[in-house]
Amino acid sequence: MFNQLGLIGCGLMGGSFALALKKAGLVRRVVGYSKSPSTVEKARRLGVIDVAAESALLAVSGSDIVIIAVPVAATESTFRAIRHLVDPGVLFMDVGSTKRDVVDAARRVLKERLPSFVPAHPIAGREVAGIEHADAQLYQGRKVILTPLQQTDPVLVQKATDVWAAIGCQVLKMTPENHDTAFAAVSHLPHLVAFAYINAMQQQPSGREFLSLAGPGFRDFTRIAASEPTVWRDILLSNREEILKQSEAFRATLDAMERSMRDWDGEALQQQIQSASDSRSQWTLSTHTPPSGPSGGGKTSR
Repeated sequence: MFNQLGLIGCGLMGGSFALALKKAGLVRRVVGYSKSPSTVEKARRLGVIDVAAESALLAVSGSDIVIIAVPVAATESTFRAIRHLVDPGVLFMDVGSTKRDVVDAARRVLKERLPSFVPAHPIAGREVAGIEHADAQLYQGRKVILTPLQQTDPVLVQKATDVWAAIGCQVLKMTPENHDTAFAAVSHLPHLVAFAYINAMQQQPSGREFLSLAGPGFRDFTRIAASEPTVWRDILLSNREEILKQSEAFRATLDAMERSMRDWDGEALQQQIQSASDSRSQWTLSTHTPPSGPSGGGKTSR
């Protein structure tokens, strides 16, 4: 049981974490801060937070667990604002979708206080943003990736593991570098492709007519294109090197399939489709396999 959660960033991710801790009986009270006073007030009215803080530093004051749920680009300035209260034994975590830039910012700013910070990335979210969409069940049955550093206090790493597990997450551990490489492939590139595809569609003279004919396949493929623009601008820029590598690999396979079509090479095209179909089917089967344990079967890197 924590005495106080300091919530910095009263949005979907941070708000859902606060509600999840409350529902699990893991925290006595939540003190929240956001740049927008109206957002903080809404969070208080909705019961996500108990006390509104006037600054990030005041949200940290008296807290024994702190969650930083701000856009990735705002992480460093947040560290600067709270640095003087990053005390040993207090668990500090973020929820950013990229990790190397967050870790680099923590090294620059926190310095000797770095052991208190456990970088985290819960694999959860929705296409809608805002505290009004916060949900205590958001993290239930989801994975969360922890990317602790050599300097990170192992007691706090275990505490972070226990907290996420207690709200229903399967906890995995990776290095920040491996995390960003992996998620460029499985999350960041798919978003980039979805954004580009929708833009290509709407820029065509008959784009609106095409959209009126779209069905479930289009809906499923493009769902993530409705994601929050500011959040994804920051993610695509902060992890751009890894994403561009994945984009090059994707372009090579797309070029190969286009070549098969131009050459009327049905056999090659079918093989390419079959390969993709088999891989997708295998992934579906693997995701329905029960995890081997609360720590994700000891997977520490990829």
